[in-house]
Amino acid sequence: MSSHNTAQYKEKLEEELRAVEGELKAIGRQNPENPNDWEATEKSMDVMTPMADPNESADKIEEYNENRAIVDELEIRYNNVKRALKKIEDGTYGRCEAGGEEIEVARLAANPSARTCLKHMAEEKGL
Repeated sequence: MSSHNTAQYKEKLEEELRAVEGELKAIGRQNPENPNDWEATEKSMDVMTPMADPNESADKIEEYNENRAIVDELEIRYNNVKRALKKIEDGTYGRCEAGGEEIEVARLAANPSARTCLKHMAEEKGL
């Protein structure tokens, strides 16, 4: 892959990393013991007292579960982008992790953090 293309992908990946980090910080926090791990944060509400409204408690639990699902998806994107940026540094960017062939330009244009070529796309989640 040419250094010109790599520079463009690096710029896109850095933009995406900033966006994903912003989204994660809005509903979660980074685990201080593992910077690749994010945890959903709870909405601050007084729901543990005897006077607490049961509906507020249910709302809090529902919101936390929704945030947790969102954080899980964003964390995958975050780690894939970080991995792609590391590959650019290492000079291995654009290579399929499953088969070793070059990842198609159209695939990288659509998803600069892609880990596999189109042929091995179904295997990407298992990597």
